[in-house]
Amino acid sequence: MKLFAAGVTNVGMKRAHNEDNHILVPDQNLFVVADGMGGHASGEVASEIAVTSVADFFKMTAADEEQTWPYKEEKGLKYEENRLVAGIKLANRRIFETAQADVRKRGMGTTIVGMLFTDNGAYVGHCGDSRGYRFRGMKLELITEDHSLLNDYLKNHRLTPEEIEAFPHKNVIVRALGMKDTVQVDVSRLEPLPNDLYILCSDGLSGMIKDDEMQTLVQGWQGDPARCEDIDGLCNNLINVANKNGGTDNVTCVIIKVIP
Repeated sequence: MKLFAAGVTNVGMKRAHNEDNHILVPDQNLFVVADGMGGHASGEVASEIAVTSVADFFKMTAADEEQTWPYKEEKGLKYEENRLVAGIKLANRRIFETAQADVRKRGMGTTIVGMLFTDNGAYVGHCGDSRGYRFRGMKLELITEDHSLLNDYLKNHRLTPEEIEAFPHKNVIVRALGMKDTVQVDVSRLEPLPNDLYILCSDGLSGMIKDDEMQTLVQGWQGDPARCEDIDGLCNNLINVANKNGGTDNVTCVIIKVIP
């Protein structure tokens, strides 16, 4: 499987510093976005620990198949699914332990979304409200489920778009790395096809660009022969639109294209 990938992060229009982090590990076909939270810049620390911990775990286990994992494999998950879950759980533990060791970092945490591409398919693992999308056949599809108070509420209640917009706690997340010494990671398997685009982003992007607007933007970009191979340009274009729409948060975008 041949992939092109690009990632861009931006402080946005309202924040003083950037607490997002991302990492591309092309030799492992691994791509991760993390959106940190916490005062005194500790959100930036948490998100950096998250992306580097997952990347380091993959590099370590790739170099030595006999390497002892920090967690047992979960029954029912394939090897690579377990590998992605274990990497994210390890990141959670390192963030939690760092916070417990330094009072200035107490309460820090981060959301995370990561994708791993293998010969047997692709796997997406996430925790929090950082999102993954798939663009296929000129249609955009959300491939993750927000771990948020709003999303939990919507499972039992019908709300109009206006009510969703006015929901008083719509930015409250119910799951994140670093909050406890253990964490539940959602993981799912996908079947990539040639010309698929996969978009990983912090809520600074998805919160500023509605899904239908994002679909229109990606359609226009991918429908233009002069721009469709410029993945860096598409990342920057989406971030620029998010900032034009308000840019109230840090914004990060990673895009992976499956090459025929």
